[in-house]
Amino acid sequence: MGELKWYVVRSVSGQEKKAKNYLETELGRHNLTELVPQVLIPVEKVFEMRNGKKRVRERNLYPGYIIIHADLGHGEVDHIITSTPGVIGFLGDKDKKDAANNKPVPLHITEVNRILGIVDEAEEQVATLDKPYVVGELVKITDGGFAGMSGTVSEIFEERKKLNVIVKIFGRSQPMELNYTQVEKEA
Repeated sequence: MGELKWYVVRSVSGQEKKAKNYLETELGRHNLTELVPQVLIPVEKVFEMRNGKKRVRERNLYPGYIIIHADLGHGEVDHIITSTPGVIGFLGDKDKKDAANNKPVPLHITEVNRILGIVDEAEEQVATLDKPYVVGELVKITDGGFAGMSGTVSEIFEERKKLNVIVKIFGRSQPMELNYTQVEKEA
């Protein structure tokens, strides 16, 4: 077995997930999963507002590209990858004289670490806000049975992405544990 390196595969933009699934199926069918152990689509989690509600969705960092960890020393591996539906070809060194022989060029280790760092952060974080909350800050509840009510942040649980918010209900202070996505900063 040769050396595993990281390569970039071009795919039809908007169909990266479909191409990734086809690729994994084809490699499994040909028993080549040990030569291509990882197929990744680098994504980030993004907040968006829809119908007045915060939603988290995944957005491709590099639309039209899939990152693979592969040993291309075996002749059939690169052919199977490039002949998979939805895959256009490898991102690589195009010889101007012979465009058909596009040789895949592996990514430099610094590029791989940067991309994998982004992927690892996206996997380990549920969804982070640009501005974290601070104790004593006034927030408005946007989701759940108490939507529309205001309260004060009393505790922050960064690792769980939750807050303890003190809300006045019928003149009494009531602590509530809420997710970051269930509250917003009050102006």
